[in-house]
Amino acid sequence: MRIVFAGTPATAVPTLDALVASRHEVAAVITRPDARVGRGRSLTPSPVALAAERHGIEVLKPTSTSDPQFLERLAATDARLGVIVAYGALLRRDVLDALEYGWINLHYSVLPAWRGAAPVQRSIMAGDEITGATVFSLVEELDAGPVLGTITERIREDDTAGTLLDRLSTEGARLVVDVVDHIEDGDIGAVAQPEDGVSYAHKLTTEDARIDWSRPAFAVDRQIRGCTPAPGAWTTLLDGADGVRIKVGPVTIAEDATLDPGVVAIGKREVRVGTATTDVILGQVQPHAKRPMSAADWGRGLGGAREVRFA
Repeated sequence: MRIVFAGTPATAVPTLDALVASRHEVAAVITRPDARVGRGRSLTPSPVALAAERHGIEVLKPTSTSDPQFLERLAATDARLGVIVAYGALLRRDVLDALEYGWINLHYSVLPAWRGAAPVQRSIMAGDEITGATVFSLVEELDAGPVLGTITERIREDDTAGTLLDRLSTEGARLVVDVVDHIEDGDIGAVAQPEDGVSYAHKLTTEDARIDWSRPAFAVDRQIRGCTPAPGAWTTLLDGADGVRIKVGPVTIAEDATLDPGVVAIGKREVRVGTATTDVILGQVQPHAKRPMSAADWGRGLGGAREVRFA
């Protein structure tokens, strides 16, 4: 079957690679226009664009999917099905109707839970034990189309949004190929999503990533892991100069409670912070305008065994 693929970030690349390796033909790839990244702010193609170029596939980068020239080029691909993974823009009705079999979408949750932009992050932060990935037929309503296939995945105790998304993108790629196989064979049916159990995974804001040390240790742990690697959990150091922002990596939950919420104890081998329950032990931190470092090294730079506070 001839396919067009739409995606942008690195998490979409495994699905593109799997489709290229399958019995199907990827006729063209649609991705977001080149973006300015890094300190030099140079224009850089998306990870999906780079992957498509490695495979020798035509890359389309419309500024708007309603552009008549884009619609003409889409029709000229003679594709019968569209596959979308984290493309980053809405597809209008004329695009949805342009292909014989329409479009299918890979979403990183077990729908109807966590519809929206940040399902993996929100699932970790909410304390879910199980998540997964869903392939569904794309409709104009957000992540609400009928389901064609689902996998589940346990959220591990040390999972960050990054590690969990890596696993889901790999397993989800296999699911997409399986669904496309069955669409071509004509032996698959879509099942409407239930009306109950709907939740929304809104895009994380900078404020969502600010650590609330007054919460229990397990909630602090989940918040930090859900915001790792992006946007990055952070806190403010109160140590003479108020308002110094520090990014905080995943923590270890201690067995005892020795500190009030937000109080930081800097020891020779570890740095602890108090929460509403037990302390947490910091792993990696990144002071403002500096590289990430171990919490122990950071603590030694502050002057050894003493107490400061996070807010």
